[in-house]
Amino acid sequence: MPQSKPRVVVTRKLPDPIETRMMELFDVQLNLTDEAMSTADLIEAVKTADVLVPTVTDRIDAAILSQAAENLQLVANYGTGIDHIDLATARQHGITVTNTPDVLTEDTADMTMGLILAVSRRLTEGERRLRSGDWHGWAPTSMLGHRIYGKRLGIVGMGRIGQALACRARGFGLSIHYHNRHKLHEEIEQELEATHWESLDQMLARMDVISVNCPHTPATYHLLSARRLKLLQGHAVIVNTSRGEVIDENALTRMLVAGEIGAAGLDVFEHEPAVNPKLVALDNVVLLPHMGSATFEGRIDMGEKVLINIKTFIDGHNPPDRVLGEES
Repeated sequence: MPQSKPRVVVTRKLPDPIETRMMELFDVQLNLTDEAMSTADLIEAVKTADVLVPTVTDRIDAAILSQAAENLQLVANYGTGIDHIDLATARQHGITVTNTPDVLTEDTADMTMGLILAVSRRLTEGERRLRSGDWHGWAPTSMLGHRIYGKRLGIVGMGRIGQALACRARGFGLSIHYHNRHKLHEEIEQELEATHWESLDQMLARMDVISVNCPHTPATYHLLSARRLKLLQGHAVIVNTSRGEVIDENALTRMLVAGEIGAAGLDVFEHEPAVNPKLVALDNVVLLPHMGSATFEGRIDMGEKVLINIKTFIDGHNPPDRVLGEES
């Protein structure tokens, strides 16, 4: 890394305090328009940058990384997920990759719990009805949803966010069940009053609510496949605040249209920002524009982690949030 201020290229508009600090520390190129960079823009960025700061909207694939100049040594991702970065190619080119874990756990768990409530109690549907002028007063059978107290919640992916969700869900009287690559330590299971299911299929077939909280990796692509979605009970609710690619969205849409699944709450989509028009047309689906981490506090904390990762790396030390082996 050069002794002078490193050239840092940021692909999207970040919170003002973070950009101000970046300008103090680095020779930084900001994206003040906040428009997603084109492939050509990203190639130009990796040709000129010592450090690239991308976001989930940027696909940093082999075609882009292969154009990188030797001075590009760090990709400091603004976000936790790194499925948009070709880690193997980065490793081949000697490029270190970092992310921003831990800071979005509570925000994402809040949003997940909010979606469970909104879907089960038809909150957004009721809000749309009132705003449209189609509400004519209380009626005994109007806008009936489902009580969540006493229901079974199946969490797919019991990492930090899954565990934070479990804490919240227990407060609402849901019983906690989970499927994970590794069984939690017994003391954590006891604290969360959580039941582990070795078989994802068996868990899916017995839950009232399913929450997807695992990362998108090659192993989790379409983890909830058409076959697995058919295992869900007809009244089941499915919520996804992780990554759209974990669910076969076409199969989910078909089943929602056919009434084979009760309802869904989606903050992420398989081909976002594109959203299946059939999903948009459904009343039994709550759709959000990938806002699970959208809090002032969370976005500032993400930026602080990016700054620490860059500064630590420039100073010749191993950054605290290095993606270990660039493959996990």
